[in-house]
Amino acid sequence: MFRSVLVANRGEIAVRVFRTARRLGVRSIAVFSDADRGALHTREADEAVYIGPAPAAESYLNAVRILKAARDSGAEAIHPGYGFLSENFGFSQAVKDAGLIWIGPSPHAIKAMGLKDEAKRLAEAAGVPVLPGYRGADQSVETLQAEADRIGYPLLIKAIAGGGGRGIREVHSRDDVRPQLESARREALAAFGNDLVMLERLVTRPRHIEVQVFGDSHGNIVHLYERDCSLQRRRQKVVEEAPAPGMNTATRKAMTEAAVKLAMAVDYQGAGTVEFIVDGSQALSPTSFWFLEMNTRLQVEHPVTELITGVDLVEWQFRVAAGEPLPLPQNRIPLAGHAIEARIAAENPALGFRPSVGRLRELNDFPVNEEDLRLDAGYDVGDRVPGIYDNLVAKLIAHGVGDKAQSAREAARVSLVQGLCRLSPEGFTTNVGFLVRALETEAFVCGAVQTGLIAEMGEALTHPPQATIEVVAVAAGLLQLDTIGEVTADAWVDPWATPSGFRVNAPPRRQTLVTVENATFTVELLELGSLAALLRLNGQTYAAQRPSFTDDGARTLVVVAKGAWTKPPRASDEIWSCSPKVVSLKPSEQTARVDGQTYDLGDHSFEAALAAAEGGDDVRSPMPGKLIALAINVGDAVTRGQTLAVVEAMKMEMGLPAPRDGVVEWVHGPIGTQLSEGQPLVRLAPLKSD
Repeated sequence: MFRSVLVANRGEIAVRVFRTARRLGVRSIAVFSDADRGALHTREADEAVYIGPAPAAESYLNAVRILKAARDSGAEAIHPGYGFLSENFGFSQAVKDAGLIWIGPSPHAIKAMGLKDEAKRLAEAAGVPVLPGYRGADQSVETLQAEADRIGYPLLIKAIAGGGGRGIREVHSRDDVRPQLESARREALAAFGNDLVMLERLVTRPRHIEVQVFGDSHGNIVHLYERDCSLQRRRQKVVEEAPAPGMNTATRKAMTEAAVKLAMAVDYQGAGTVEFIVDGSQALSPTSFWFLEMNTRLQVEHPVTELITGVDLVEWQFRVAAGEPLPLPQNRIPLAGHAIEARIAAENPALGFRPSVGRLRELNDFPVNEEDLRLDAGYDVGDRVPGIYDNLVAKLIAHGVGDKAQSAREAARVSLVQGLCRLSPEGFTTNVGFLVRALETEAFVCGAVQTGLIAEMGEALTHPPQATIEVVAVAAGLLQLDTIGEVTADAWVDPWATPSGFRVNAPPRRQTLVTVENATFTVELLELGSLAALLRLNGQTYAAQRPSFTDDGARTLVVVAKGAWTKPPRASDEIWSCSPKVVSLKPSEQTARVDGQTYDLGDHSFEAALAAAEGGDDVRSPMPGKLIALAINVGDAVTRGQTLAVVEAMKMEMGLPAPRDGVVEWVHGPIGTQLSEGQPLVRLAPLKSD
């Protein structure tokens, strides 16, 4: 075994590799850019080396600087993680040429699998099933149009280089071929420096199932079963699980044999993933899957495979790179239980998954690694999530066991949902609530997920349900109305300052206004007992546990259940009529949290109302990024909500709207400028009256 390893990456994958290195007694070396000074992965390593400015092209994608860092630190091996240079043929060869150990497949295998069209040709030659398509050298528009007509519609135009869903377009009719071809080529050229494409028949309700393979330098190649990665958004994976739901023995045998066959065709060494597209409109069968591509690296979702097999895949990477044989033969690799992983990202699903940045103030309220939960995080409390890199914050993985496959999967699903609800990554917006809603859909519970599910469900997943918003309003209302416990028995009480609900010549009524996510509710207190209360909102009666404070006095937990009773129970009753929800409130921050979702509570003060009515004069960049478009000029009249500028950050484009009606007084430029967080882009002046 080598004595030291440099990880040419950042975030949670670097932290993950260092964990195994520490256990094996291997010295770990981190690299970092200006944006990652003091980041968690630099603190977890034995040594950290600076490699340049924040832009990835000048640091994490700069092979020369990374190799220099390896020489300066005395590293014997380089682990590329995933993303950045992990599947870069030139970098892997440069590492070997420098006399260092490359922890990954051979440059030959990376090159062979790096271009999708060449990979498909190799797969066909190896006897692996491949979808009908066109992978020819003639890239003229006329030829591609003719081949599209031959294949039939719908079909996919796919960039032959790169990955991550970029350079891919769906074509549903002949008239769409040319415009979608231009769009795919433009994106591929910008992302990969290569605008060559291929055509492929489109499976309309696809599942995405992949097989983890592993090879060594002694000619041994094994598989570690399959993963289902069908829950995706814009071809980006969101939730992954292993094994695949509904998998049967015959299909598993055919799929894993095909994956191993392809790996053998390129003399594969190290960890790799063979991805298949599956027809989700029918049950799994040995004839319903086709080769998609091969990822010549460790995958983000590798923890689900580790949990069902008990194998440390990073340790296997280390041992294979050091020349050792695989630790286990195929017949000794176990498959135990079911594992599901959810990717936690700094983004706002309700705003088109707009990336978010900020400093992590809180993360979770459970032990980092419980028996059935594993948290792989790239940040710790106090760390800042920069806007210049991928927005993955952490991954939560649950492992379930049971007598049958379905019971093990359900145990993992329930554990993951509960774990996500106990996460509280505060300081920026995350997708945790969205993940909980996705995991609780009927389709996911039944294991009937296909890659278009998130797009089909739309706002049902990206926006919290109205019923939950009302539960938050009830909890916030009770917190405002429940003041009895704050007064001591011998204290003097000013009757005019106490919200007792006293009314002249009428029964008392205690009610308050509550705003949740810009919607205002009237919450009325019907009855207040020693342990619980009854409240009314929109004609419905709710039972709620009276607030209890944590040690810091700021966090309040309230259990609320919507009443579906012919006669409401008394507030002293301890049996709820339906499943309760736990609402965590932070009055000082005017936020509430339930089911993993954070809700903003409104401020009913005069000052807050005035500020909301007036809007603001400046439109600012919400995070570090690049200005890629301006839709206005100085002197233009604009209306509230109109898109004024577009900023690119964390691989996403964000349209910035006008906060109010006005006239453009000043515009920042030029297009292409790198922006800092909060930097003014547009300034508005009041509209002139006639």
